[in-house]
Amino acid sequence: MKSIASMTCLLLLAGGVSGQPTAQKAAAGAPTKYVEVEGNRIGYRVIGSGTPLIMLTRFRGTLDTWDPLFLNRLALTHRVITVDYPGVGYSTGTFPTEIGQVAAFVNGFATRIGVRRYAVLGWSWGGIIAQTVLLAYPESVSHGVLVGTAPPGPGQAEMDQAWLASALKPVNDLKDEELLFFEPKSDSSRNAARNSHERIYARPGVTPRIPATEAQFQAYFKLASEFKADVARRRERLTESQVPMLILCGDNDPSVPATNWYPLIGRIPRAQILVLPQSGHGPQHQYPELSAHYIGAFLKGW
Repeated sequence: MKSIASMTCLLLLAGGVSGQPTAQKAAAGAPTKYVEVEGNRIGYRVIGSGTPLIMLTRFRGTLDTWDPLFLNRLALTHRVITVDYPGVGYSTGTFPTEIGQVAAFVNGFATRIGVRRYAVLGWSWGGIIAQTVLLAYPESVSHGVLVGTAPPGPGQAEMDQAWLASALKPVNDLKDEELLFFEPKSDSSRNAARNSHERIYARPGVTPRIPATEAQFQAYFKLASEFKADVARRRERLTESQVPMLILCGDNDPSVPATNWYPLIGRIPRAQILVLPQSGHGPQHQYPELSAHYIGAFLKGW
């Protein structure tokens, strides 16, 4: 990253993406497939064609909690692969106890479904896994897309406590989602929240598969704490990585503000940062089509 001004370069590259998905409801109606990875039955879905893009979801996320419009737009140019972690959503097994184990699971999953080289997109908690994967398996990862997430290491901005309280509710309603993933002070963002919520929950049975117990929450927190402590020197290793990275942030993220990345501007050789306006922790759900266009341009341009 050469300078803050270079953040705008991606805007010039993006342009427009024409065409429609082969089936407008491709993501919403995609069947769940299963594959065995290290003795666990892992649920995943695939839409689109082209170079593979493996999607790693957020804290408490499942196959169902991606916005279908965002996935459909990505699938115009890529083979989009969503997957549930072991013991989460549609997958059986036990949630890993170390972050390196999750990265190994992701790469092992890719191998089991016949994917040798892939781009990886991680949102929020999934973003820390995506960083771990691209550092551990650079020969397999062509690109990293990091959405609404933080870099490794201490010194991060404090998480908003009202945000955390909503995040830990066993069930989140639309009002919670406005705070969790959008910008509740913005009329346009609240409208985007409602539209995204309706698209996601058009598929039946979403809520029962979302992790909702204290034990499950603590499993996520343990790995996040390991990432933040950074005994494995991942922050330093990011500054040495040659994997192209797109860091996509909302301008009002109460969980992991974009400012967490600013000390690394100019230090990661092949990274770009893009901050979208009037958006929160889920900028790709606030702007599903625009985000997909930017991501597609990045993947193609690098």
